[in-house]
Amino acid sequence: MSQTINKKDQQSEMSLEILFERMSDAFAANPYPNLNQRLNYLSDLKRQLQRYQDLFATAISQDFGNRAHTESKFADILGPILDINHVRSHLKRWMKPSKRRTELMFTGNSLQVSYQPKGVVGVICPWNFPLFLSLGPMITALAAGNRVMIKMPPNCPNTTAVLIQMLDEIYPRDLVCIVAGDHPQAMEISHLPFNHLIFTGSPTSGKLIMANAAKNLTPVTLELGGKSPVVVFDDYSIEKAAERVAHGKGFNSGQICLAPDYALVPQAKVEAFVQAVVLAHQKMYPDIAQNDDYTSLVDANQEQRYLELLQDARDLGATITSAGSSNGKRQYPLQVVSNLKPEMRICQEEIFGPILPVMSYQNLDQVEAYINARPRPLAIYPFTSDQQRCDQLLAKTHSGGVTINDWGFHAFNHGVPFGGVGNSGMGNYHGEEGFRELSHARSILKMRPWFPIHLFTAPYNGALQNFILKLWISKADKNLTRYDT
Repeated sequence: MSQTINKKDQQSEMSLEILFERMSDAFAANPYPNLNQRLNYLSDLKRQLQRYQDLFATAISQDFGNRAHTESKFADILGPILDINHVRSHLKRWMKPSKRRTELMFTGNSLQVSYQPKGVVGVICPWNFPLFLSLGPMITALAAGNRVMIKMPPNCPNTTAVLIQMLDEIYPRDLVCIVAGDHPQAMEISHLPFNHLIFTGSPTSGKLIMANAAKNLTPVTLELGGKSPVVVFDDYSIEKAAERVAHGKGFNSGQICLAPDYALVPQAKVEAFVQAVVLAHQKMYPDIAQNDDYTSLVDANQEQRYLELLQDARDLGATITSAGSSNGKRQYPLQVVSNLKPEMRICQEEIFGPILPVMSYQNLDQVEAYINARPRPLAIYPFTSDQQRCDQLLAKTHSGGVTINDWGFHAFNHGVPFGGVGNSGMGNYHGEEGFRELSHARSILKMRPWFPIHLFTAPYNGALQNFILKLWISKADKNLTRYDT
């Protein structure tokens, strides 16, 4: 595939406006890539991910300080490959215009919805899963026929360098353009007049991004995280629940928007749950001081915030049960915190690290009230075999998604949408719903030449017009009088 933008033109040497203008011009020249073009884009990417998997695993580990290569391959390589497989299997059907039925009064005419590429899509990627959260939106955007500009985070320079190298081998930069984190205007990307903008990050940053995008009336997809609760029902095994929650808090050291943020546990089982979580964490990550399977906190800022959250809880009287000791390399074992107070920061802020607050409840009404009194989370994780009570909880609460009897894995199934609700985000970029979101649903009504549309035009009070009004509106209430203001 030839480069239409000279590779010598490094992104750091061009303004964001020029990069965007080149992509817009390229889209105008090819506004509707056909099915084969789109499938080829995805096949090329899959092949490259397979080729580059070891380079990426090494680069990501360097950026974090340590992250197991297997963990990186599961999250940042396998995830996009599964996404590509799903999209390729369904793209032909998704692209096909959707036939719709006309109103009875327009019978005989043709009505359909076609799915048109929007144009240039912007993606603002966070640091915690730098491939999954950049390539995931890109895959959907390319499948929908768009071009993509991706702003990478500043604390993943090695990953970004490998990503640029990999994509330059298969895509021209007017199709896919990576903006490195250290670009002097990188944080200004949301001011560009994209045809759609996808942001993954905090609610605070999401509000700023949305305000910037609003100046251009750019539609946005926001994935904003939040405090996703675990609800352990009294019928479920404490040990099984603890194992899966410990995995959710240990995966990437809890630095994931879908991590279980806190656990609601029956009052009589809190202590047993705390001990079971600690044991499960120790079983997965024995001797963290010498364990390469355990991910470091990404940088000094993340480490400082983690320590401050713990100190705040400690100062306010929390009980902290540690699953081990740190190795001094930003690798911290899980800290399970009980005896909570509402004013503690860990009860108010998304934790995004290896801390698990555990609080007790006496009945399901308390659980529902607690969840509903707070911003809507990205996910809810009920642990129960009682389908009726689980359905009750889900009917009375809201969340972006749900995994029952585990954590987060609904997001790794690409046949369903992934996104938040309320404070945890808006919109989706997985599955068919993601394709629809990054396409313009264009209504097309084709009127037949013989259709007697003149029967609906002035002069009014014709017999057919009166019949139609009487048929669908029925009779007016003659007793109503003029509204007196």
